[in-house]
Amino acid sequence: MRRLDTKAESFASELDALLAWEAVSDGRLQSAVDAIVQEVRHNGDDALLDYTARFDRLQVSAMSGLTMTPGQLQAAYENLPESERHALNVAAERIRRYHEHQKAVSWEYTEADGTRLGQQVTPLDRVGIYVPGGKASYPSSVLMNAIPARVAGVTEIIMCVPTPGGETNMLVMAAAWLAGVSRVFTIGGAQAVAALAYGTESVPRVDKIVGPGNSYVATAKRQVFGQVGIDMIAGPSEILVYCDGKTSPDWIAMDLFSQAEHDEMAQSILISEDGAFLDAVEEALSRLLPTLDREAIARTSLSGRGALIRVQNRDEALALINRIAPEHLELSVEAPEELLPSIRHAGAIFMGRFTPEALGDYCAGPNHVLPTSGTARFSSPLGVYDFQKRSSLIYCSAAGASELAKVASVLARGEGLTAHARSAEYRILDRED
Repeated sequence: MRRLDTKAESFASELDALLAWEAVSDGRLQSAVDAIVQEVRHNGDDALLDYTARFDRLQVSAMSGLTMTPGQLQAAYENLPESERHALNVAAERIRRYHEHQKAVSWEYTEADGTRLGQQVTPLDRVGIYVPGGKASYPSSVLMNAIPARVAGVTEIIMCVPTPGGETNMLVMAAAWLAGVSRVFTIGGAQAVAALAYGTESVPRVDKIVGPGNSYVATAKRQVFGQVGIDMIAGPSEILVYCDGKTSPDWIAMDLFSQAEHDEMAQSILISEDGAFLDAVEEALSRLLPTLDREAIARTSLSGRGALIRVQNRDEALALINRIAPEHLELSVEAPEELLPSIRHAGAIFMGRFTPEALGDYCAGPNHVLPTSGTARFSSPLGVYDFQKRSSLIYCSAAGASELAKVASVLARGEGLTAHARSAEYRILDRED
């Protein structure tokens, strides 16, 4: 894990190199994804069966073999050990309660002349959620993607999740039933994204695709955007911890591991003014790393993209936070709320020594689908608002239309759009033709 210091002349370039990531720009990857998308568009279910056999080592003769029925999902939930069923229920309820606060509602106001203006809020009809499989299974992602959609009022949720080698994670399927998923297809990768975007004989076309995935999934989502809506192009998971040196080094080390164990490209960064504390955390990382089940993944992540950064003061730390715009930000300091006015860019902010990012991943309530790779500068966590549309409402009274038409006429003729002008002018009361 590299050590950086803001005093070093090379710090800016070293930081740029540390943060660099762009997995969806590779030409060969783009070409491979394009071929998969086109194959699914033209050959539908047959293409899905072929790709599932090739990529997921799962041979079935029909799409029924890649479909989980509602009865199977319910059975998965009911057959869980009580501890797992209880944990899912607690997490689901907390996520639902939090997202209820995000619901936008229609509104309208009336002007003095009787003109009414407003906005009508409606849910999307059908959405697709992608849930990663392979290196790990994520029932939490099912809850985080499906529950906000249900809160928004979406009536049909289609889920795709790969099951490499035919290994089905029952906790994932139980979460799908609990979250109100309508149908589950055990397909993954770019082929799943293409199926959701364009539809096949078995997989219905959706209006929007949400959920994280690997570089093939991210590239496919970018490619089908416009055909359908997407939530974001998600990169590797990342965490930035700012600590004043007064939290247990072991705690901070494990918080950094919590992202590093996700993926070899995940990023874990600690910043502090206290050099001795950085030394202590570095020692804890070395000591605790061999205790992890996913040691090899975490070790690769930390050596390739991890960093311990010495800053000179709090202002420098805050500037660095906003420069990085992290997916997850832990403020492991006294009075973290005092820092909030200075933090402009972060996906989710975990405040205090007793609020590790891991709680947000599972059960705190806010969504864990967050902007990565610096995109927190302009985007937000997944939420109910991602599953709602807004339509403008305009109702003009005769008097209101007459006054607005005079303004519209001048502007339309200034743009050389005569039909626009004349359409408005017909509504002017007592006009002289």
